[in-house]
Amino acid sequence: MAAAKAPSVNTLKDAEDLAQALSEALSSGDQQDAGRLAEKLAALRVPVSVRVSQEAYDKDIVQLKVGLEDVHSVTTASFTMPVKPAMTIAELKNEVNSQYEFHPRLQTWVIGKRLALDLDTLSQHGVKQDGDQAFLYIRSAHSAQLTHGQLNLEEENRRLDGIIETMERHSLEPRGAEAANGRKAQEGVVNREPMNHQRPVIPKPKPKSPPPVKPQLGWSCPQCTLVNKPTRPGCEACGMERPETYQVPDLYQPDEEEITRIQLEKMALLQYTQMEENRRQRNFMNLLIADEHGIVPNTEELECPICLTAIPPGEGAILRECLHGFCKDCLNGTINNSMDAEVTCPYVDENYACDTKLQDREISSVLSPEEYQKFLKLRLSIAETRSENSFHCKTPDCQGWCIFEDEVNEFLCQLCNETNCILCKAIHKGMNCKEYQDDLRIRAENDIAAKQTTDMLNTMLETGQAMHCPKCKIIVQKKDGCDWICCVMCKTEMCWVTRQARWGPNGRGDTSGGCRCRVNGPCHPNCQNCH
Repeated sequence: MAAAKAPSVNTLKDAEDLAQALSEALSSGDQQDAGRLAEKLAALRVPVSVRVSQEAYDKDIVQLKVGLEDVHSVTTASFTMPVKPAMTIAELKNEVNSQYEFHPRLQTWVIGKRLALDLDTLSQHGVKQDGDQAFLYIRSAHSAQLTHGQLNLEEENRRLDGIIETMERHSLEPRGAEAANGRKAQEGVVNREPMNHQRPVIPKPKPKSPPPVKPQLGWSCPQCTLVNKPTRPGCEACGMERPETYQVPDLYQPDEEEITRIQLEKMALLQYTQMEENRRQRNFMNLLIADEHGIVPNTEELECPICLTAIPPGEGAILRECLHGFCKDCLNGTINNSMDAEVTCPYVDENYACDTKLQDREISSVLSPEEYQKFLKLRLSIAETRSENSFHCKTPDCQGWCIFEDEVNEFLCQLCNETNCILCKAIHKGMNCKEYQDDLRIRAENDIAAKQTTDMLNTMLETGQAMHCPKCKIIVQKKDGCDWICCVMCKTEMCWVTRQARWGPNGRGDTSGGCRCRVNGPCHPNCQNCH
């Protein structure tokens, strides 16, 4: 859309003449002439403003009661200023600026619950008598986008306007030689000074530089914008923490109020630190006392979740790992009826079952000495049964047992100090495995125990749990791990799957015989660890 064409000079001149004539017709009440002039003015299509002259308003001065508030205020301040009802809001702002140095752009006026515009008059908003009220809100320079440079420029222009106005007013008054010629002319004396005499030029005064801006002392709260003293750690109004980027000036000297506050804060911090240290000491002592007891007694009355009976303080037991409390009788029954090496906390409800384990000292404190020894034997038996590669000592009535590694063939029991042969599953002191097995076959004819052992070894041969060494013919068995085994007597290497020697007749490296591991792949489909 094309911009509107500016009116010509002649059109503006006609519009000014018609506006002046229309103003006079309206003021005199000539309706017919005013209508005719309005039609002509409207035909020119020139922007026109019609306002009531201030002469029509009451000339009396009224006392306007003003409520003042800004972004930093907690309460509203008030003052009274003399105004005229014909005064516009723009004039009111200038008056406040001249008296209180609040820039017009920072002022927002609310009168009669309405926002007052610059061209409005106080009379339009009902300000006509003493005691009428208005509200003035002072915006921040940041929100009004008003900078120090703009303030300085406006102040300089205002001073220049005042100087120019004064110069123009003085230039209209006769002075100097012209004034003397005027007086002489009145007296009949004519001054014969040349007509081209020029009036002396009055130099413009150099504008004063604006006063330096005083730096803000303190830090502005990022939440409520309150300016706090430099040493305050938090906002005095809203408690917001001081910005981390703010640094207290090195040369700043706090006043007496700040010094008192800092001292009180240091005392409060020392008291808090001492209280925390005392609390830690008490907790540590309570922990030491509780650690001396096998079981932690309850300090308050509680209800046992198993039997639902009330337990007085000191009569129950609190488990260390999960802090669940029970009566000692219910814990005793839970431990004695447990068929596991570890006893689980018996707490359970509709939504949760505790899986923490009781500590040994808790178990020993709840059980009697006889019950505790029985529990230990049960625990050892369960652990031995469930452990892979476990071997029990062959000494009668000995409780010793071990978990052996694949390369271990002997077990020295720490309880009876007897050396057990894991391969033969026997104790053959002073004999090697071959001597023991030969002696076992001889004694089997007359010794029932030897016959039972021989029958056990034969059963292991028949079920594949043992094999004869291809060279020395003693019975050997694989305990675990790789399918490669070695005879403890002749050191012949064998394959457990094929039951053959690893190497041929010529010894190590001879692949012409034996199980032929890795010659053309695995030695047997079932071999899992071909060597």
